Amino acid sequence: MGQRQGAVEAMAMNPAFWRGKRVFLTGHTGFKGSWLSLWLQQLGADVTGYALEAPSQPSLFESAGVAAGMSSIIGDVRDGAALREAMMKARPEIVIHMAAQALVRYSYANPVETYATNVMGLVNFFEAVRNTPGVKAVVNVTSDKCYENKEWAWGYRENEAFGGYDPYSNSKACAELVTAGYRSSFFHPDKYAEHGVALASGRAGNVIGGGDWAEDRLIPDMVRAIAAGKPVRIRSPHAIRPWQHVLEPLS
Repeated sequence: MGQRQGAVEAMAMNPAFWRGKRVFLTGHTGFKGSWLSLWLQQLGADVTGYALEAPSQPSLFESAGVAAGMSSIIGDVRDGAALREAMMKARPEIVIHMAAQALVRYSYANPVETYATNVMGLVNFFEAVRNTPGVKAVVNVTSDKCYENKEWAWGYRENEAFGGYDPYSNSKACAELVTAGYRSSFFHPDKYAEHGVALASGRAGNVIGGGDWAEDRLIPDMVRAIAAGKPVRIRSPHAIRPWQHVLEPLS
């Protein structure tokens, strides 16, 4: 595991690997997506992004001029035909799926949109991959919320049961099942010589970092309250969360 992890980190951080690589990234206008787009541009990759308009005002995507160094396509992953056309035109070697409805409280108010984006949007994404020759590596980014919440003190392992009580978390568990289904059906490792596609999922946890203006995020909410001269409202004062800087999961 250590050697494998080291190899992955070397690939992620090595400009020689990324220079000139054609990368297709969904969700490039979001917080994590904007940071990843900037990093890939710095590493010399040829990046094409596909996503909705930036999800907040202001946004890191606009403030940092992310679109200037890449091909930026405004589109919806729920539109399978448009996503497939964009991916086929970009001819990527590496495809990273980050587009999602990513807020828990929003998912309670908009469950249909959450499932349509996080589940059927992923199905559309995989179908686009299947119809795009030349794709070699695929990463679907989900969430550590995909696991059934046992409320225990230690971290979850990859063989833990999927679950999720709220529509967001549950949709991410569904996304993991969709990923496993497509891997078994179309991208099985034992048949790699036939299809040539390596497929993995990445389950990121809670992140902090500059440029996050989303609603219902702890640090942005605190900064907004302080700037407005108002008391900071902590929605779940007894909750405990591990935090990491946004560049950690991206690396």
